[in-house]
Amino acid sequence: MSKSVAASEKLETSATWRDYYELTKPRVVMLLLLTALVGMCLATDTWVDPVIFIAGMLGIGLLSSAAAVVNHVVDYRIDSIMARTFNRPVARGKVSVKRALTFALTLGVVGFIALAVFVNMLTAWLTLAGLFGYAVVYTMYLKRATPQNIVIGGLAGAAPPLLGWTAVTGEIHAYGLLLVLIVFTWTPPHFWALAIHREKDYAKAKIPMLPNTHGVEFTKTCIVLYTLLLCAVCLLPYLTGMSGGLYLLGSSILNAYFMFMALKLKFKPEPSTAMDTFKFSILHLMLLFVLLLLDHYI
Repeated sequence: MSKSVAASEKLETSATWRDYYELTKPRVVMLLLLTALVGMCLATDTWVDPVIFIAGMLGIGLLSSAAAVVNHVVDYRIDSIMARTFNRPVARGKVSVKRALTFALTLGVVGFIALAVFVNMLTAWLTLAGLFGYAVVYTMYLKRATPQNIVIGGLAGAAPPLLGWTAVTGEIHAYGLLLVLIVFTWTPPHFWALAIHREKDYAKAKIPMLPNTHGVEFTKTCIVLYTLLLCAVCLLPYLTGMSGGLYLLGSSILNAYFMFMALKLKFKPEPSTAMDTFKFSILHLMLLFVLLLLDHYI
């Protein structure tokens, strides 16, 4: 047995539950589940049925986690040469590709069954389609094929609020699609800010992110334009009657600060501005959906 094989097996046996937990990208999944929760609550004027709530959140969470694990597997060679990701379990060899895929399959099957049995088939199939869109269409193809990867592939990550809506109602509604549109429009400025901060990493990994293919200044302009579009899209819940004054006030403040950060990144950046913009974008989406929830019940 070669030294490299022996070392790999030793790393595998040293894997802990934390390594498998990390494979699921828990912070990303928690944000997705927040948007799914809001989709559930906005779909009904009463409280969400406990069985639908538990099974729906469990199923959506498990299938989202399965997609994250597949992402780790497909990207492990890229992850191993990027400073942001080199320490991930599959990239380091702590969890083998085979074990990671088995873990992903288990999560996916349990999640699909939970949705199919206790929620409804529409939600089960839509969630599975989201897994396929992120893990296969985006990760395996779009990410490596076009600098517009995050724009097109962002649709899969934008699906959870619609999944929450269909879990409660069993149908696709315009309001559920509006929530998808918000997340879909939010995704490019969110991710491109990170791509600017990690420009050299993506260049090293030969991933065609916008800053590497079209330049940082062009990317900053795109962030400003997409943030402006996001500000307009975020008005729609109020304009369509889905939400009221509390949401309008809170979202206007959040959008104004996001716009400020985008303009600062474009015209007067500091070394930390790109990463600060990325971090605020996460807080922006989280608080935006909390506002939707509070407005609905207050």
